[in-house]
Amino acid sequence: MKNVKSALFIAVIAMAQACNSGSNTDSVKAANEANDNKDSASTAAKMDTATSATKMNTMPVDKDDADFAVKAANGGMMEVQLGNYAQQNAVSKRVKDFGAMMVKDHTKANEELKSIAASKNITLPSSIGTDAQKDMDDLMKKKGNDFDKAYMNMMLDDHKNDVKEFEKAAKDCKDPEIKTFAGKTLPVLLAHLDSTKAITGKH
Repeated sequence: MKNVKSALFIAVIAMAQACNSGSNTDSVKAANEANDNKDSASTAAKMDTATSATKMNTMPVDKDDADFAVKAANGGMMEVQLGNYAQQNAVSKRVKDFGAMMVKDHTKANEELKSIAASKNITLPSSIGTDAQKDMDDLMKKKGNDFDKAYMNMMLDDHKNDVKEFEKAAKDCKDPEIKTFAGKTLPVLLAHLDSTKAITGKH
C-alpha cells in the first residue's frame, strides 16, 4: 500500500511539474507550430486522394492566412490588457479614454477573429506571446506621466505596424472571411492611429 501511495504521489508531482513547465511556453510559438502541423496534414490529404481530409486535423486555409490570424490575435490581446491598465493607471484623461477605446474596439475584433479561427480550425494563442509580454512588463514599471508618454509612443508604433499588416492581409489573404475581417478592421485601426498621432503630437 505504501508503494502505491508513493507511486501516486510521484505521479501527482510529475503532473504538477509538467503543468508548470507548460505555462512557460510561448503561446504564439505554440499556435504557429500547431498550425504548421495542420498545414502539413492538409498538404498530405491533398496528395493522397484516398485520405479523407475531414478525418485529419487539417486547416482549410493558407498558412500565411493562419500566421496573420495568430499575429492579429496576439496584438489584439495585448491592446486590451494595456488598455485596461491605462484606464486605471494613466494620468491624462485623454490617455485613459484612449485605453477605454482600445478595450472596446479590440475586444470586439478579438471575438470576431476567434469565431472565424474556430470555423477554419486555426489555433490562436491562448495568451500573449513572451516578446509582447516583456514589452508590457517593461511599460507597466513606469508611473505617472512617464507611463502616459511611453504607452502612447508604443501605441503609435504598434498601430503603424498593425495598419501595414492589415492592409496587406486585406489585399493578399486567400480566405474570404479572413480577408473581409482584415478589411473591416482596418478603418478602426486607422482611427486609432490618428488618435495616437493627436495625443503624442507625432506622425
